[in-house]
Amino acid sequence: MAALSHREGAGDPPAPSRVLTRREVWLRQQRRRAALIAASSMTAVLLAVVLIVPRTPGWPTVKKTFFNGARFRQDFPDLLGYLWTDVKLFLTCVPFILIWGVALAMMRNIRNPALFPLRAFAAAYTDLFRGIPVILTIYLVGFGIPALGLKGEFHLLWFGGRWNSAYLWGPVALILAYSAYVAEVFRSGIEGIHESQRAGARSLGLTQTQTMRHVVLPQAARRVVPPLMNDMLSLQKDVALLSLLGVYELFRRAQVIKDRTFNYTPYVVAAVIFLILTIPETRLVDWYSARHRRRTGGSQVA
Repeated sequence: MAALSHREGAGDPPAPSRVLTRREVWLRQQRRRAALIAASSMTAVLLAVVLIVPRTPGWPTVKKTFFNGARFRQDFPDLLGYLWTDVKLFLTCVPFILIWGVALAMMRNIRNPALFPLRAFAAAYTDLFRGIPVILTIYLVGFGIPALGLKGEFHLLWFGGRWNSAYLWGPVALILAYSAYVAEVFRSGIEGIHESQRAGARSLGLTQTQTMRHVVLPQAARRVVPPLMNDMLSLQKDVALLSLLGVYELFRRAQVIKDRTFNYTPYVVAAVIFLILTIPETRLVDWYSARHRRRTGGSQVA
């Protein structure tokens, strides 16, 4: 009995499973194999680019026109100063997109028959602005509404000017377009909450509004953060489309320099600056998505 107690003592940790150990070894080998294949394929592609592209007949012209080192060094500090305008436009749009997107998603999930017109409006809105390319929305709103001849001035956060300003209607166009996409993201999160959650809330005496506010929306918001972050990343890049209305931001400044120097290197500089901004955001989205999968028990690709 003493020997049995010693072998199976209450404080002794359980012996590790041999099946689990073998699986860990197999997974480690698969990761190493995948990393080796990825490194080999990337090396082959880079070698092909380095060896083949410079041997093409038009490479000297392309290098001078798009990858001019002197122009890059001269234009980079100038263009970097205009990145703050893109960031301010992005930060102006985000809160309005989130608020209006949540409102549309809640309209789409209205169950009261008397409020069906709101549900129909939300469905028509999302169909309309998801069906029209963002660039067309910018053109229609950015040039159409100022043509009405509105008088007066506006002040919105760090932007201000006349009512026909592109700094007003450009962000409005992005808000109208992106809120439709964000609304669908929130709607998918709301519809992903199991009906038992609503039933439990009703059994506690909560109304439909209280159930949505205190039970459904908090859970849905946590579920939709990864796709929502992807939409915000796309918005950060699409802010450059407002240059079509005359907004003087990073891309517009690069275009002005290109027109003056007849050289496309400023576009490459603008692309590099956007990459400096968006790559950390992309890695953050990937990290959060992987963390979300681990916390929810989802599968993760090795």
